[in-house]
Amino acid sequence: MSGTEPPRRSRPDESTGSGPRAEPVPPAGPATAYADPGGGPLAKNPWTLPSAVAREFDPSRKGGRTRRTARDWITDFSCFLAAVLIGMIGADAVSGNPHVSPGFAEFDQVLGAAACAAVWLRRRWPVGLALAMVPVSVASDTAGGAAAVALFTLAVHRPFRYVAWIGGASIAVVPLTCWLRPDPGMPYGIAIAFGVLLTATVIGWGMFVRSRRELLLSLRDRAVRAENEAALRAEQAQRLARENIAREMHDVLAHRLTLLSVHAGALEFRPDAPREEIVRAAGVIRESSHEALQDLRQVIGVLRGGDEDAAGRPQPTLTALDTLVAESRDAGMKVDLDNRVADPAAVPAALGRTAYRIAQEGLTNARKHAPGAVVTVAVTGAPGEGLALSVRNPAPPGPVPEVPGSGQGLIGLAERASLAGGRLGHGPGPDGGFRLEAWLPWAP
Repeated sequence: MSGTEPPRRSRPDESTGSGPRAEPVPPAGPATAYADPGGGPLAKNPWTLPSAVAREFDPSRKGGRTRRTARDWITDFSCFLAAVLIGMIGADAVSGNPHVSPGFAEFDQVLGAAACAAVWLRRRWPVGLALAMVPVSVASDTAGGAAAVALFTLAVHRPFRYVAWIGGASIAVVPLTCWLRPDPGMPYGIAIAFGVLLTATVIGWGMFVRSRRELLLSLRDRAVRAENEAALRAEQAQRLARENIAREMHDVLAHRLTLLSVHAGALEFRPDAPREEIVRAAGVIRESSHEALQDLRQVIGVLRGGDEDAAGRPQPTLTALDTLVAESRDAGMKVDLDNRVADPAAVPAALGRTAYRIAQEGLTNARKHAPGAVVTVAVTGAPGEGLALSVRNPAPPGPVPEVPGSGQGLIGLAERASLAGGRLGHGPGPDGGFRLEAWLPWAP
């Protein structure tokens, strides 16, 4: 008699046991699914489970009335057969009891037969059937098996408050039953103790089955949550990887492509420029294109290899700041560098790389939005004090050609500085120019 429905949360119609069955409550949590995680044996063989448990593992069973599984039919037939066998034993005892008249013995057997037939209603009305069996068990020994089945079903189907009230009533009427039809071969006190023990055993068995069902659904819910959390972590990791790729591509290529755009624009708007300037601009375009391709290969190598060292080209750090300023000057920018860091090579690689990217983005923005202006790059700091970097430029001296840009570079820089434990600020200066300032922690 172990196959019945899983525990349900009480509903208004459960107080009387009438009306449609309450729907089983799915496990609590944000990731409540209705399939066995990984397509395990429970999902492949739902007929081995009670119907309401199987519907939690098989999405095709959701909605409408719960269809009985093969296990349900076997269990229902076993419960009916057990009620009939126990009823036959009770009917035989009533027929041979000298304290019971023949007419009442026949009534006992008829009432017991009706109670056994009512066992097939135990899934639909567990509360009502168990409640009705309390007076029936007092009036009929033949209905004893049906009463035990109804009480067991109640303990499995419904919360403890129903079991407490109806089970308590079943135990309370045991002395009355033994007094109305005393057993000639058993003392009155022992008969009461035996009846109370039997009723408590049935209730305990039902509650044990209920707890096992709850444990099964709880373990399944944990497995579903673990899978959903793993999928969420994988999705977040992919999103972070995409953001890192986008930031790296911007930092690596924006500087080079801006040089190409500026010099190509100069050639377009000044076709009558001296030959020396045209040759110099063409050389810068060629060199910047070559460097952009090298940087692109570097990023692709990092993505393929999953390791920065696999690219074969080291990442720039603060020691490469002089080279960056020299490239900008070769491109026609006016840059003043004030580097007061005593030993740039002593700056940690991650810190130096972040500072380099900030300076690179600042020079790129100055080249796009303030061509011809003098750009000042200042770097100061020491271990324990932090590394401070600023890129400033006044208002542009002339008209500014339109250069495509989306402002994503400053967003990426702010994120870089935040991840490094520092801060970044930017905005217009008092002279109409622009300032970019950053502070990064430098451990002693």
